[in-house]
Amino acid sequence: MEAKTNQIKLFVPTFEIEDCLQEIRECLEIGWTGAGFKTNEFESLWSDYSGAEYSLFLNSNTAGLEIALQSLGILNNWSEASEIITTPLTFISTNHAILRNNLKPIFADVDESLCLDPIQVQDAINSNTAAVMYVGIGGNTGQLLEIAKICRAAKIPLILDAAHMAGTKYISGENFTDIADVVIYSFQAVKNLPTGDSGLLATNHSKIFDLAKKLSWLGINASTYERSTDKNKYRWMYDVEHLGSKSNGNSIMAAIAKVQLKVLDRDNEYRRSIANSYNQQLSSLSGIKTPKVYEEIVSSQHLYQIRVPGGLRDQLIENLNYNKIDVGVHYRLNSKYKMYEEFLDLCPNATQIESEILSLPMHLRLDEEDVLRVSNQIQHWWDAHLR
Repeated sequence: MEAKTNQIKLFVPTFEIEDCLQEIRECLEIGWTGAGFKTNEFESLWSDYSGAEYSLFLNSNTAGLEIALQSLGILNNWSEASEIITTPLTFISTNHAILRNNLKPIFADVDESLCLDPIQVQDAINSNTAAVMYVGIGGNTGQLLEIAKICRAAKIPLILDAAHMAGTKYISGENFTDIADVVIYSFQAVKNLPTGDSGLLATNHSKIFDLAKKLSWLGINASTYERSTDKNKYRWMYDVEHLGSKSNGNSIMAAIAKVQLKVLDRDNEYRRSIANSYNQQLSSLSGIKTPKVYEEIVSSQHLYQIRVPGGLRDQLIENLNYNKIDVGVHYRLNSKYKMYEEFLDLCPNATQIESEILSLPMHLRLDEEDVLRVSNQIQHWWDAHLR
């Protein structure tokens, strides 16, 4: 059989197309595509799946991060002097959410899991610390449980940016909303539970949920759907209690999310099988390693990352791209962006890791031949550089 020469993509979303279309058709036939209807259904399904007491479907993870901080800020009387301990190794939406709430990001260093280091977090806590923002990069949890203990002892909220973590689970069965005060997921197109673009805020705290729900709909104290289904209320009779944003999710995205949730665990199992294949193929390459994953979890395996030492990472990227293999870097250190440059060089481990990390293709349309092609190309290139 002739070897494949097609482009191997980094991410390709895969949908249960006919089932998605059926759910969307129901929205169109009834004539309700906005918030309510399917969004309510999905919120209930997600709470059942994840164990969260409250779930709020939103238009993005980014919106969820901003609303989580705004809600906690209102409930806890934060000021502009309030600091949020966060990671520099993340997508900028994590830290933009802090700045957009007029709060101060304080970068702490990461450990070998690429997640926040508990020791660094403990050292960063002071009288101005308002919360910790923790990112489960790639679907990994790192030392989240240790961070949670630190936050409880310091009596500060823990926010979990779980953009990569749809389907990540603790083997013990512990729910993430039992660990963190607020958990925010992403259901963007290339995430493990893909839609067009959407996200979800989950919490076990009724006050956070009630406020977040209002803030996601411009601060209005009752949604259009609620006012439309209550015949005893005039639709225009509502109050505006806070300066919110237009961040609610819609029923078209929720219709897709409902279907994709049904296959999330199956799809994540396939992702883990791809990761295991990479592990087997690349295990003999001396010097190349992967981020630490703790045995206490079953990862969503959103990313498969390797670390390429010796300043050779960018050369490998060029080689793989030349051979029609797309790769990525998750992420560029936020402190290398102009607006965060005051934090440059404060996190040496993150700086080292950022120069080495490389994300390999990881999606449901990969097969064993694709994984072998990627792995062989890396091995041939690596062997050439060791000679």
